[in-house]
Amino acid sequence: MPQETELKLELHPEDLPRLLAHPLLSAQPPRRERLFNTYFDTSTLALRAQRMAVRERRVGRRTLLTVKTAGTSVGGLSRRGEWEAACRPGQFDFAALVDDEALAQQLTRVAWQLVPVFRTDFTRRSWQLRHGGAVVEVALDAGAITTGNAQGNHRQGILEMELELLSGPVDALLDLAHTLALGPQGRASSALRLLPAQQSKAERGYALFTGERLRPLKAAELTLDASWHPVQAFQAAALSCLTHLQANEAGVRQRGADGATPDPEFVHQARVALRRLRTGLRLFRPHLPPRFATHWAGEWKALAAELGPARDWDVFATERLPQWGPDAHEVPHTAAPSQALVNWLVEQRRAAHQRAAEAVSRSAHALRLLAFTRAVLALPVPATHTADLAGWACTTLRARHAALRQEARRAQRMGAEGRHQLRIALKKLRYAQSFLASVLPPRRRARSAAMLADAQELLGQLNDLSTAQSLLARVPAGLADGWVAHWQADLAQQLDAALLALPGLERALLRTPTPWR
Repeated sequence: MPQETELKLELHPEDLPRLLAHPLLSAQPPRRERLFNTYFDTSTLALRAQRMAVRERRVGRRTLLTVKTAGTSVGGLSRRGEWEAACRPGQFDFAALVDDEALAQQLTRVAWQLVPVFRTDFTRRSWQLRHGGAVVEVALDAGAITTGNAQGNHRQGILEMELELLSGPVDALLDLAHTLALGPQGRASSALRLLPAQQSKAERGYALFTGERLRPLKAAELTLDASWHPVQAFQAAALSCLTHLQANEAGVRQRGADGATPDPEFVHQARVALRRLRTGLRLFRPHLPPRFATHWAGEWKALAAELGPARDWDVFATERLPQWGPDAHEVPHTAAPSQALVNWLVEQRRAAHQRAAEAVSRSAHALRLLAFTRAVLALPVPATHTADLAGWACTTLRARHAALRQEARRAQRMGAEGRHQLRIALKKLRYAQSFLASVLPPRRRARSAAMLADAQELLGQLNDLSTAQSLLARVPAGLADGWVAHWQADLAQQLDAALLALPGLERALLRTPTPWR
């Protein structure tokens, strides 16, 4: 089956002139083409459901029919099946095009139902470059996706770069992308905002046609092969976390037309992805090159810190403030909080989200994504090994479980910071178990995960209350002192009540079953 390996990157419009000035591109004139593409599907979007795309492309007087199938995508790097050949417009001869007999028959059965769904119209500038032992086609596309439905006509701009590997190692493809992202000066300080893209043009077109909005995505279940070396398990875990992070980044960057903050779940899921990634780096550290885990854990910790305030203010706005509305029984005031206080709180949340959006939009983040993807894929895996992944998983988790139990014995004597660290340790164990779950006994791991989740829920509640106290302490003096004092008192009462559950948490953690016996 012909397979396409390519890297998609979204370019900020302001950086287009500097990209074109890059020595690798300016050294030769690009080939310029105007491409008109029509994507077909059934009225029920049956092809989309199978993650396939059928496209008719007009280039000058030629018409090409293309079929693309589902593949893998991480860090903007995708691998998928692709067939393309000249055709007559409107004629779908899949039997002649596709050499996979089952797929050809499947497409032939629905050929008569295919209708246009959306179109793309863009100008492509392309270069063929040799880099690091590879031959790569670099294509820069600028244009639009258009579609029409019962709600009217819709249009979305295109400005992206595709790097397709024609021959040679994948590592060279990623290195070329990193080199281009550094900009014409070749320095990180003047790098381009060239971010790996998770969605293809087809996926964007379908979303435009159906009117789908961005949705936060949770981490996908990870399946490991018990015969793998731990390095291979780490590669799968790390790339899964990267996919999880990037699936939510667009939502973090998104702003409402009225400046409203995006769905809080985007930031939350992005932070979960970063915590899982840092846990994976620590978990597999013994099998990684020296300083690899330390360096990358620091990189991802820095990004998590930039997203943290947005999450703190989201929790405050969605979980704490509703308790203190004018209709809340526990609030003895008859009037709502002063508008000045409300405005201040709203502005803190808005500013925190703005900083989070900037953090995942900067050129430094683009370089980090490209460099990490390349570093993970380039990790050396022993050609022959006798590693027992399941045995290693049990030994590693046993040690972590014992350490958590030791910490749990001190839970009642801990202050807010100590409880926060216990919560982090508990999360790390949960994430470690989720990474290795597929090589552990299923029945015992489910029970263990459920008990750890319950313990994390209580510690999370305690942490949220302490964080809310810290956020309220930042309210400027004189803005609404009476309300702030009342809210602080209410938080203290809630915290005291929640602390009464700590003995039960301690007992639960000590009794939590291990999933490997």
